[in-house]
Amino acid sequence: MKETFEQYQERNPRIYKEFVHYTHEMLVAGQTKVGAKSVFERIRWESKIKRNDQFKVNNNFTADYARKFEKDFPHFEGIFEKRLCKNR
Repeated sequence: MKETFEQYQERNPRIYKEFVHYTHEMLVAGQTKVGAKSVFERIRWESKIKRNDQFKVNNNFTADYARKFEKDFPHFEGIFEKRLCKNR
C-alpha cells in the first residue's frame, strides 16, 4: 500500500515545521515566489551538514507541503507555483 501524505506527515512532523520555518525565512528576505523543492533541499542540507543526521525527505510530497503551507497561511497563497496533480 502506498503511503499517503497524511501518514507521512504524521510520522515526520519535523519536516513541516522546518518547511514553514525556511519558507518564512525566504519571505522575510523579500522573496515573493518560493520553490518548494528549494525548501526541501534546504531541509536536507541542514539535516545532513549541520546536524549530521541521516534523516530522509521524500520528494513525493513536495507539492503537498506547499499546498498545506498555503492552506495554513492563506495570506501567502500563490507564493508557490503549482501544477495539477493527476493522482490526487
